[in-house]
Amino acid sequence: MNVTIYSTPTCHFCHAAKEFFKEHAVAYTDHNVAEDMEKRKEMMELTGQMGVPVITVGTDIVVGFDEKKLKELLGFQ
Repeated sequence: MNVTIYSTPTCHFCHAAKEFFKEHAVAYTDHNVAEDMEKRKEMMELTGQMGVPVITVGTDIVVGFDEKKLKELLGFQ
């Protein structure tokens, strides 16, 4: 499953999401939207807003760090 996080270095919830992925051995791609304008634009096109983190799991989009929703999408119990 393809997991991507759009994040910023100062975002507490972004760090929490990345820790969650590490704890559960989930491989993910991280895009720093504070520095990468192209990825920031891509994130805004996906969600229509600037809030981070934005996490994609396959074709599903999660705005914010919603641990319950991520576990559901990743097939965890």
